Amino acid sequence: MDGGKRARPKRKAMPVWQESVLLLAIALVLAVVIKAFFVQAFYIPSGSMRDTLVENDRILVQKISYWTGEAERGDIVVFADPGGWLDAHEIRTADNPASRVLELFGLFPTGGHLVKRVVGVGGDNVRCCDRRGRVVVNGVPLREQQYLFEGVRPSLIRFDIDVPDGRLWVMGDNRPNSADSRLHLGDPGGGTVAVEDVVGKVFSVVWPLGNAQVLDRPATFEDVPAAP
Repeated sequence: MDGGKRARPKRKAMPVWQESVLLLAIALVLAVVIKAFFVQAFYIPSGSMRDTLVENDRILVQKISYWTGEAERGDIVVFADPGGWLDAHEIRTADNPASRVLELFGLFPTGGHLVKRVVGVGGDNVRCCDRRGRVVVNGVPLREQQYLFEGVRPSLIRFDIDVPDGRLWVMGDNRPNSADSRLHLGDPGGGTVAVEDVVGKVFSVVWPLGNAQVLDRPATFEDVPAAP
């Protein structure tokens, strides 16, 4: 009897095509998990957020910040169309084989989504304008020069609204060219957006490389007190 160790039989190598399919499947599963829980890519379809975000910028939206909390004043958020904010031609669809495959796995952002800046959260009073033409939140005028499109006024539309709990008042940085909360004052919710419609917070621009940047919350929102 041979007292030595038996040689282990060699495992049969997986055919290259099977290994490739397996690796692709794993990659897709990981991509779906990441998209569902952590990060999702979107693109900017219009000039409503210039110059912070410009048309055709590719942005990354992270969802972790809102797992245990909600959007904060100053955040730039992506949210689903509350209903009637977008025209049919503004709703993106998968129009080629590659994008249809990505849509099947939830990796192509179809449907109607908008990108705006949160100016007021539930309980806030948001109004415009004070004697100097500024937007005022909970009695504190905002210093918006850091992010407003150069030369534009904070708003040509006057409003004074108490934001309901669980909702957000949102505005674009290119105020004259942004169909935001101000243009939907007559809608249910008074132009505000439901928190549950928010996909996540925009934290960076990744393409084109010349526009790449990490986005921070403007300092002016740190001066706004909590809602009374």
